Amino acid sequence: MSEFVAVIPARFASSRLPGKPLLDIAGEPMVVRVWRQALASQASRVVVATDDARIREVAEQAGAEVVMTAADHPSGTDRLAEVAERLGLAEEAILVNVQGDEPLLPPTLIDQVAARLEEDAQASIATLGESISDVEMLFNPNVVKVVRDFAGRALYFSRAPIPWDREAFASRPALLEHDTWLRHIGLYAYRASFLAAYRHWSPAPLEQLEQLEQLRALQHGHRIQVALAREPHPAGVDTQADLERVRALFAAAPSPADRPGDDTSSENKER
Repeated sequence: MSEFVAVIPARFASSRLPGKPLLDIAGEPMVVRVWRQALASQASRVVVATDDARIREVAEQAGAEVVMTAADHPSGTDRLAEVAERLGLAEEAILVNVQGDEPLLPPTLIDQVAARLEEDAQASIATLGESISDVEMLFNPNVVKVVRDFAGRALYFSRAPIPWDREAFASRPALLEHDTWLRHIGLYAYRASFLAAYRHWSPAPLEQLEQLEQLRALQHGHRIQVALAREPHPAGVDTQADLERVRALFAAAPSPADRPGDDTSSENKER
């Protein structure tokens, strides 16, 4: 696999968990936990992108490379575009957006999404999905669904239950056991050339309706490759309850070496 850059957008402001990147998880701030997970991937470079001096200080103390960005970005994608420009990356460079609130993210998924974009030369973005087997999840508007074509490219993303089974869904039965219904996993790989163009687009009508920024790319005619995740994708930290759940997982580990994200065996650990 060719080289790629992992970028971790980290904002201090959060309506539900203010200062989320700096919240403690087993003795380390969350942003440092996420950075360590990204270091364990095959990324040639891992960068924390932030607009807050407090986050910069904590990340740099841990040894992370930090890029300061503007504070008024409407989305993580816009922040990533600024990072690509500031780093002077070539148009064909691949960047992976690693959400700053996912301290349990498996490094293999970071590698998978980067590799999938490299494999599909016609795609501007790659992302991941996983099967939905629970009816309540399918009908939950907070769970984003995706429908793919035969080449694995996204046809549409929605908060609605898609595809709609006209005959069966009238009574909302148990789902069939196949990959027709997919939950979208918000892990993205982008080409730098796409990010440069994205910065100049206004929000698209479908994006505004669904509140899903990836629909901006689809409405502008860009292809999004969607691979089935090779392993389960743990939930991130959006609420205080999520934070306590993750803290409990680390606390339950018998030793630091067994804690999620504490594996330092990767060849990338010295970066």
